Amino acid sequence: MRRRAFLWGALATALWGGCAPAPLAPDPTAEPEEADVDKVVKTLDEWREILTEEQFRVTRLKGTERAFTGAYWDHHEEGSYHCVCCGNRLFRSDEKFDSGSGWPSFWDVAADDAVKTEGDFTLGMQRTEVLCRRCDAHLGHLFDDGPEPTGLRYCINSVALRFEPSDD
Repeated sequence: MRRRAFLWGALATALWGGCAPAPLAPDPTAEPEEADVDKVVKTLDEWREILTEEQFRVTRLKGTERAFTGAYWDHHEEGSYHCVCCGNRLFRSDEKFDSGSGWPSFWDVAADDAVKTEGDFTLGMQRTEVLCRRCDAHLGHLFDDGPEPTGLRYCINSVALRFEPSDD
């Protein structure tokens, strides 16, 4: 009986977050979401019409592209990365770094109001989901194992991004 209880406890711990990294806690000093953000609201059918199948799966259905397959994981051109759904400027190449994860990784956002985060408890893990603040597109996840000065790693799906080169 003890063995069965131990095994069930170990299984529950593994499935419900005992082995997953803890989510980043919301910043208690953060300002509430701005009401004047120009939100882009469309139905799933409208998004399906303007996005590729893979863009739709990742950004609207919260999917993930396979590691080391996206267009930007090993991209080094100077410029900025925008939301593929609404064009919102999300990240800059100056804050991009090679995390070795196979996805584009950034240690900061282009502007404080570019993205928002929410708790993600799918797949038996506790993670912090990164969403476009303007259209709520799923972009990827946020982890606390990034480089200085923030210590953050925004791990983003390439298919959720559109790159715009610098004018230099």
